[in-house]
Amino acid sequence: MSEDPEPSVNISGGESGGGATAEFDPATADTRAERVVDRLGELYWEKSYGGRDAFTCLVRTILSQNTSDKASQPAHDALIERYDAPDVGLAESLANAEQSTLAETISSAGLYNQKSEILVATAEWVVAEFGSAAAFDEFVKEEAPETVRETLLEVRGVGPKTADCVLLFAGGRTGVFPVDTHVYRIYRRLGIAPPDADHEDVREVLEEEVPAAKCGFGHTATIQFGREYCTARKPACLEDPDACPMGDRCDQVGVYPATGEVVDPAETLE
Repeated sequence: MSEDPEPSVNISGGESGGGATAEFDPATADTRAERVVDRLGELYWEKSYGGRDAFTCLVRTILSQNTSDKASQPAHDALIERYDAPDVGLAESLANAEQSTLAETISSAGLYNQKSEILVATAEWVVAEFGSAAAFDEFVKEEAPETVRETLLEVRGVGPKTADCVLLFAGGRTGVFPVDTHVYRIYRRLGIAPPDADHEDVREVLEEEVPAAKCGFGHTATIQFGREYCTARKPACLEDPDACPMGDRCDQVGVYPATGEVVDPAETLE
């Protein structure tokens, strides 16, 4: 297990990324999904989230799309250093940014031309629709979660995972379990979500079966578990059945230790 169980170089911001310690009682778990999340909480951390600035969180999540946190974090830091001027504000600054300069600034994040275009358009939308990043932040924190999610999903470049991360890390909304590539892979591999489930299907299963207060750390701890143990191509169980701390809770859907083969769970239906 990592000596740094909640890394600062990730979308959650680590220990300094807002939120507070969460409390849970594993003895009261009612579902397999909840028992998995409880064990993740014992492995890593139990934390509720919230308090991040909504527009900054939206920018950070867009930068993280289709790349690792280690690649996107330097891009985020460089963007903040160049564009977050106290006398102007990040949203206003990005709305007026030269796209080629912004693309160069965030080049470490990958897909930087596409992301720079999306970031400028998103900043323009925030300024036009809400008047300021502060008003957008208030909208995210105060409006009904369903309204916030639907509104964000209308913005180009904002998908369900991005919208849910803003609701979780900025809005502090319980019951939100964002589904990234790790979450999507792991809960189908465990057998908790159907092998052919899409991302939204997985989210619905988790948000139904995991108590609202546990969804936040369930999301972030699952990502850490996916990086350390349940990787896409070489899950720990392939070499040693006892190496994975989730071994007794996993159906190993699409993982075949006898042959060393690993396939997407959906392929097991073919």
